Amino acid sequence: MRAPAPPGSSAVRRVVIGVALLNLGYFAVEFTVARHIGSVALFADSIDFLEDTALSALIVVALHLQPRQRARLGVLLAAVLLVPGVATLWTAWGKLMLPAVPAPLPLSLTAAGALAVNLSCALLLARVSHLGGSLSRAAFLSARNDVWANLAILAAAGLTLAWHSAWPDLLVGLGILLLSLGAAAEVYRRARGESVALTGRPRT
Repeated sequence: MRAPAPPGSSAVRRVVIGVALLNLGYFAVEFTVARHIGSVALFADSIDFLEDTALSALIVVALHLQPRQRARLGVLLAAVLLVPGVATLWTAWGKLMLPAVPAPLPLSLTAAGALAVNLSCALLLARVSHLGGSLSRAAFLSARNDVWANLAILAAAGLTLAWHSAWPDLLVGLGILLLSLGAAAEVYRRARGESVALTGRPRT
């Protein structure tokens, strides 16, 4: 028997589906540009768009799970938030081996587009971040972090233009990794707290 949906789940579902479509569409754009100009920061951010799509899909499914199962899924989503960081480390290693400078103009334009998409997603998710427990909170944190990441990418593009160096792009990519780690830690703590409230004992 399907579990009753939590309060506000209809609003969460509508917002999350819209966010998933936005993320999937811009993933294709940013990934293509990142591969073309060799940008670590854009590559990390494009993988993050794909991760956000998967995150949103999991949230839609989780809205129909039992409360205890939703708390467990929150722990899983904390692990999902780490995916962009792993991809970033791999790409950054390649950048260290061959420190090519990405083209500043396409880097700036693509980051500006990503900022517009992520800001829209963050504003939408902020309206429902208090609903759905750790699940909707995970989506909001991811979108919020993406806004900061895009601002950092724009700054890196300016520094790249001024100094013609691969280091600003590389450092911003690693900064996105730190944002992913922080978001994953917060979602994990919230999911564990929900599990304790439901069962009286923590779950890992």
